Amino acid sequence: MTGADQNTAAQVVMTIDLLEDIISTDKVLNGVRVLEVAAWTFVPSAGAVLAEWGAEVIKVEPRDGGDPQRGLVTMGIVDQGGDAVNYMIEIPNRGKKSIGVDLSTPGGQEVVRELAKSCDVFLTSYLPHRRKKMGIDVDDIRAVNPSVVYVRGSGHGPKGPDADKAGYDGVSYWARGGIASVLTEERDELVRSRPAFGDLLGGMTIAGGIAAALYKKATTGEGSVVDVSLLGLAAWNLSPDVAVSQIHGGGAIPKYGHADAPNPLVGTYRTKDGRYVQLMMLQLDKFYPEAMRTLGLAELIDDPRFAEPAARYQNRVELIAILDDVFAQRTVAEWRDALAGLSGAWSIVQTPGELCDDAAVTANGYIAHTTTTNGAPYALPTNPVQFDEQPVVPPGAPEHGQHTEEVLMDAGISWDAIEQYKESGAIL
Repeated sequence: MTGADQNTAAQVVMTIDLLEDIISTDKVLNGVRVLEVAAWTFVPSAGAVLAEWGAEVIKVEPRDGGDPQRGLVTMGIVDQGGDAVNYMIEIPNRGKKSIGVDLSTPGGQEVVRELAKSCDVFLTSYLPHRRKKMGIDVDDIRAVNPSVVYVRGSGHGPKGPDADKAGYDGVSYWARGGIASVLTEERDELVRSRPAFGDLLGGMTIAGGIAAALYKKATTGEGSVVDVSLLGLAAWNLSPDVAVSQIHGGGAIPKYGHADAPNPLVGTYRTKDGRYVQLMMLQLDKFYPEAMRTLGLAELIDDPRFAEPAARYQNRVELIAILDDVFAQRTVAEWRDALAGLSGAWSIVQTPGELCDDAAVTANGYIAHTTTTNGAPYALPTNPVQFDEQPVVPPGAPEHGQHTEEVLMDAGISWDAIEQYKESGAIL
């Protein structure tokens, strides 16, 4: 290779490296600064989404102990031994900076207000009486930053008799919001809530509200007060059920069992090995002939019992029983192959673990492989929004108070002042 060729090759490599750097840093919220005073998962998960979109998110944790979720063992998914990954800290806190502040002290409140001066978004999960006591309510933050986007996540909304009442997703979203009731249907025992089920949906909702408020701020210069509650989220999720409950004498959506479902091609069928296949072909007439051929039941296409829509509905119980028998003759792996060419919508009912090897999940980068700040490898889902087809690989969640000095110095607070705050117990 000549010297000119070597120079050209080196330039190509430099160009590729530069493009990779641009791609990795070209995030839609680059330059946005978020100050998060929140705990647990609901509101912090919004901060994690904003961080994945490119925002700088500073997490303010209590000086002593940090976010109480750092010690959560209720769900049995936090292993206190060795170098195990604390997933319930990583999931809602990846990509943030952490500072430890005692907001019960004047110095701690002073620090937060100083940081709020340069932030675009102030994000909190604390109840009204706590916000006032800590000096971080709307008026407190607006006093130092009039155009800030002030965001509150709550259990039951900012108004009404329960505005100052504690709430978690298992209570405000799952139970009070009606989710458990509609998912349980005719069972004798209520379906249990999954860890952070409503919290993570709520975090995405908050992040979307913040994005809209930032657009308003960019176009008008005015900040908004953004509110999202778990109870409101549940009502939104159950919009069809809630709407229908207002008619037919206050009843819910008409319920059918598996055996008498109106559409036999919308249902869950048990396989030979005890797994399930979910069919979701809403246009029964359109997909019926193809589905019957795929299932090896071509003779039913012209069968008088099922050939016409009216007859098919009248004899749906008999048709569903036939389909039950057919699906029970093969394993889930065999059905995965047999149904591969079917154009109507269907899926194997997968476990969470199977998602990690799902071809679509892998191809789109929906589950990222990353490391904690200590270098321990692990995998977790990223938020489902992608920009310009770029998957996210988030950095790990910070250690408690890991960035206290760095963040305060970046805010222009002198080292002498930082030492005084430390000595007074205002910061970690």
